[in-house]
Amino acid sequence: MVDFPPPTLQHAAEEVAALLRARQETISVAETAAGGLVSAALLATPGASRVYKGGVTLYTLESRLAFAGWTQRDIDEYDGPTPQLVAGLAGHVRDSLKSTYCVGESGTAGPTASGKTPNRQPGYVALAVVGDKGVLSRDLDTGLGGDRQANMVAFAVEALRLVKEYISTGGEPGASGKI
Repeated sequence: MVDFPPPTLQHAAEEVAALLRARQETISVAETAAGGLVSAALLATPGASRVYKGGVTLYTLESRLAFAGWTQRDIDEYDGPTPQLVAGLAGHVRDSLKSTYCVGESGTAGPTASGKTPNRQPGYVALAVVGDKGVLSRDLDTGLGGDRQANMVAFAVEALRLVKEYISTGGEPGASGKI
């Protein structure tokens, strides 16, 4: 038997999938540094086809241009991942796939920094959930330094935790902040 997803990720995905099934709602995913782990974890839950609308791994500029509605302005203004940028990615994917919610994440998994600012250091991730009630977003530093694989799993777990929070609180706009 394969041990996938990791237990913390499996638990987070099962909680979200159960909420979505109970509410007859759907989710889509716009992820970057988690590399598809959010989608894979959701798809590993029983009944995934009832709740999962689809996802994209927007890891490169080319993928953001092709699938996230990015324009030259987005390229010119890019200064690393932020909750606002991720909310834009998630909003575009949600609109495209017609899901109840879309969760987005973008960060720096490591092992090296992608720039000098705090949001471009290994372990930093920006997260957002978009739904009819608005956006719930935050950013965090995992504290895992340049451990790429551990950061990827942590990013996916935190993204799913944010979805659970959004659904549980009714997606109260203004509830954003730092973890």
